[in-house]
Amino acid sequence: MSINHEINRLIHFAVQKNLMKEEDRYYAANRLLDVLKVAEFTPEDDIEETLPTATPVLKEMLDYAAGKGLIEDTAEQRDLFDTRIMDCVMPRPSEVIRRFQNDYGRSPKAATDEFYKLSIASNYIRKERIDKNIAWKTPTEYGDLDITINLSKPEKDPRDIARAKSLPASSYPKCLLCRENEGYAGRPGYPARETHRLIPIRLSGHRWFLQYSPYTYYNEHCIVLNRRHIPMKVSRRSFENLLDFVTILPHYFLGSNADLPIVGGSILSHDHYQGGRYTFAMEKAPVEKTYTVPGFPDIRVGRVKWPMSAIRLSGAYDDRDQLVDLATKILDLWRTYSDASVDILAETDGTPHNTVTPIARRKGRGYELDLVLRNNRTTDEYPLGIFHPHAEVHHIKKENIGLIEVMGLAVLPARLKSEMAELKAEWLKGTEDISGIDGLESHAAWYKEIRAKHPEADADSIDKVLQYEIGKVFETVLMHAGVFKRTPEGMAAFDRFMQVVTKN
Repeated sequence: MSINHEINRLIHFAVQKNLMKEEDRYYAANRLLDVLKVAEFTPEDDIEETLPTATPVLKEMLDYAAGKGLIEDTAEQRDLFDTRIMDCVMPRPSEVIRRFQNDYGRSPKAATDEFYKLSIASNYIRKERIDKNIAWKTPTEYGDLDITINLSKPEKDPRDIARAKSLPASSYPKCLLCRENEGYAGRPGYPARETHRLIPIRLSGHRWFLQYSPYTYYNEHCIVLNRRHIPMKVSRRSFENLLDFVTILPHYFLGSNADLPIVGGSILSHDHYQGGRYTFAMEKAPVEKTYTVPGFPDIRVGRVKWPMSAIRLSGAYDDRDQLVDLATKILDLWRTYSDASVDILAETDGTPHNTVTPIARRKGRGYELDLVLRNNRTTDEYPLGIFHPHAEVHHIKKENIGLIEVMGLAVLPARLKSEMAELKAEWLKGTEDISGIDGLESHAAWYKEIRAKHPEADADSIDKVLQYEIGKVFETVLMHAGVFKRTPEGMAAFDRFMQVVTKN
């Protein structure tokens, strides 16, 4: 392997993918010489290959770096170093912003298309890892739920864990969402962000930033982050921001995680939203009952046929202020609403429990705003949350139900890949009870149940059966997270809350 050739290959790739211009060849080469500790560079003009990503070249460069002792050959050290390599052929943040603004002059879609392509070409979005995720759809009465087993995050190496523990604590950047991450070299235990780029946008007159998620759970999965490191808060301003965003980028949706523990997302310390270009099952779910709210004659209000408790508000372009006013009214009423008959208490000992997960979309020239009602109360029976996945489904999904899951996409742990393979093997052997098998015991009751439901399953069909039944467990997870259950009693309780909305 010639490191000179690999430098030429990477420069050729970067020019092809519009990361840099031909005029930047020697500048980029000299930066790569410094990073790789190489003394000389000879240009090669006869490279004609077309690569979908830079991964093959980066692998060669990383092997070279490990062989020369520039890095220790661990997954984390390789990730930190290949990001440093790619930054040598990246445009500066100001250039990325200039391109986005120029492309936006053609159309909002052109701007996001090019920015997304850049994020993949730069290896900021590690597409080849993400493509390893296992994904399928499970049909339910609420539509086709999206199921993913997340395999894109590499396992931690003990050497990397030890290295991180040996370093002094650092508070810079304050979190993974802070705008100070742009260009940050990373450190043990903290990912490199040298290829990270942000697009400034104005929401409600304030400065926010658009970026793509490096983990990309769905198409063009983006994050919109507050320029300040302040906690998540769902409020009137949130609704204004969401509608502003889908006005600027009408082909994207944008939603907010709830702002309370258990029912919120994984990062509540930094105000942010998530959006993208994807149609979730929830968006397709129909309105099954409508309500009339006095004072808001132009806003359509409906209960969504969805396992979680969702109110859908729809209005024309000129009705934005009314949409915000009504959403704020519903949020304020819900914050203080209790119905002990269905375990909903607004607060206990001064601790608030009610909030919403809001999602905004454009529908033609109009707007659609879903408000998913949430409650994070815990009890002795449900120490992780009454409206959280219950113990019987923890073998599949135990983590918080955030915005992405609310809309109908399950992000499931990587362990399920091997566990399902082992379950299949036991099924084919005719094993009836797996409760004594190490690593499978948590699936024992479920395994017995689904074997009884699918006695005809064989080697050709068991994989599909397991996928279907995992999807049905996720449907149950969403049912658990719904504050008003889809029973006659639960729907009557939903209507009691809506009576409060319509009479106040």
